[in-house]
Amino acid sequence: MAVNRSQALLAVAGVAAAALFPLVLHNPYYIHLVETIMIYAIVLFGLDIVVGYTGLVSLGHAGLFGIGAYTAGVLVFKLAAPLWLTLPAAIAVTAAFGALLALPALRVTGPYLAMVTLAFGTIIQILINEMSFLTEGPMGIKLDKPALLGVKLDEVGYYWVVLALLVASLVFVHRVLRSHLGRAFEALRGSPVASDCMGVSVYRYKVHAFVISAGLAGLAGALYAYSEQYISPNTYNFEQTVLFLLAIIMGGRKTRTGALLGAAIIVMLPKLLDDIDAFRMVSVAMAVIVTAGAVVALQRGKATAVQAAIPVAGSLALAALSFVLTTMTDWRLSIFGLITLFVVYYLQDGIVGFIRSALNRQRSVADDAEDTQALGSAGADAVSQAAAGGARGEPLLQAQGVLMRFGGLKALNEVDLSIARGSIHGLIGPNGSGKSTMMNVLTGIYVPTAGAITFDGRSVVGRTSSDIALSGIARTFQNVQLFGEMTALQNVLVGLHHSFKSGLLDVSLHTPRYARENLRGTARALGLLRFVGLGELAHEQARNLPYGKQRLLEIARALALEPRLLLLDEPAAGLTAPDIKELIAIIRKVRDHGITVILIEHHMDVVMGLCDTVSVLDFGQKIAEGAPAAVQSDAKVIEAYLGGQAA
Repeated sequence: MAVNRSQALLAVAGVAAAALFPLVLHNPYYIHLVETIMIYAIVLFGLDIVVGYTGLVSLGHAGLFGIGAYTAGVLVFKLAAPLWLTLPAAIAVTAAFGALLALPALRVTGPYLAMVTLAFGTIIQILINEMSFLTEGPMGIKLDKPALLGVKLDEVGYYWVVLALLVASLVFVHRVLRSHLGRAFEALRGSPVASDCMGVSVYRYKVHAFVISAGLAGLAGALYAYSEQYISPNTYNFEQTVLFLLAIIMGGRKTRTGALLGAAIIVMLPKLLDDIDAFRMVSVAMAVIVTAGAVVALQRGKATAVQAAIPVAGSLALAALSFVLTTMTDWRLSIFGLITLFVVYYLQDGIVGFIRSALNRQRSVADDAEDTQALGSAGADAVSQAAAGGARGEPLLQAQGVLMRFGGLKALNEVDLSIARGSIHGLIGPNGSGKSTMMNVLTGIYVPTAGAITFDGRSVVGRTSSDIALSGIARTFQNVQLFGEMTALQNVLVGLHHSFKSGLLDVSLHTPRYARENLRGTARALGLLRFVGLGELAHEQARNLPYGKQRLLEIARALALEPRLLLLDEPAAGLTAPDIKELIAIIRKVRDHGITVILIEHHMDVVMGLCDTVSVLDFGQKIAEGAPAAVQSDAKVIEAYLGGQAA
């Protein structure tokens, strides 16, 4: 809490300093410069949701920025609309265009998504240029500073309006990203497959992220139109969208401080490089900061001598070059490119990330549970809520004639399974026998070529992974699929995503409904972590946990879905003997809480000691099924595992 208070005090001091800036420095040029930085920061807050949190690459934000600017410009030019109308209209129109872009674009990934969004930005620029009946075409639109409450705003008055909206945007984005919505966005980057299997629809939340991001770009565009008092099609081009991306990368993703710093860099650095004296000051300051950071990193073991030497040598060389040059006219663009390349290549977490690493500071991760200790043992009975009614021994899941083809290969060949409620059902077989394929079919990752699968009387064939997960089937993965940059607590809270009913308005206003849900969800998540023995590691990043603890965290996250059926895909793989013993005890506790378990495992002692029934697959076919002892002595099973050597 002390850290949060100090951060709040720093934020208040920063806002106060920004508010006093135009009163201390009366130069309109510098006031307008800082105003532009604040407007760009609003764009970057939204872009960071898409790039930093969901991991998508959007090259269309300059187009969205332009839509916001022209929405305000057209409303003022054609209808003389007031500020209180133009800003909401810009947000709404741009968010609608963002949804229009996202719905088809997010069906593709990687470079294809980048190309689609780039094409969108180009089309918007062309439309603005050609639709002269609405946008005045190449002539552009002129507009004056707006009036507010009947008072015409001057440069200083408008500066304060922009500052107020910057603060509002920052608070809004911060609250969203610290909520269940932000965890959903971040989970998409960590593992889309695991997100879907946790009930977090990948496609749905990518669209949500894109729409929120577009709305912020629209707000910034409208503010930019008033700030410049003139808008034209050439302003919103490819160069600008690249600058936005560079700002996120250079400042540092997943941090509002990085967005502010990135905005300052792309606005100030090109202007500073216009003057040789300013360039010398910047290069020397950067050399001092990089050298100091490298020394701290070496002292704390965060970097090797070679890793520290390269950025130091580069920054010192740039500082030396500044005193060799006599003019910046011929070198401006080259030096800007070198600085950009240097930051992108050597500071992959951005400047803010580099400073945090050097100072051994972690990104704040405890906001989801400010008073977790005050919760005491709350949530200890979280698992007991997962069990559903039904007579023990009745079929819970039935698969009949399941066929899964990949080209001409039959990964599953008419497999039948019947899983009894309240049992631990083992699924074993040699490598390549189809066990994990069956898991993927049961959880909707694959749609079977033929056959029927029913869970609690309802078919799962053709349903999405998120829908199947929410119906009561949870799973872990053969290769651990945790959200590495999130804490153990946040990973489990992703599993509890279905329990949050609060919308965007609840989150942004921190309504009592959201506060209750957040407290209840945190209590349950802590209870599940204690259930698997990870209560003391709640705030540790998942990627920093030992491998055995990561396996247990996957189980806790799966249990957060309140499943009736839990699928464990080789949970003992790579574990030590003490870890396996702990795992067996936890699986038994899960079954004792009424949850049915399907267990894929190569450790035969685990299978024989836990399972009530065992099914054996070989080359995609079921070759045996029954009690563990009977299956273990079956001739077909021995032949499948030993290649006939048992005879």
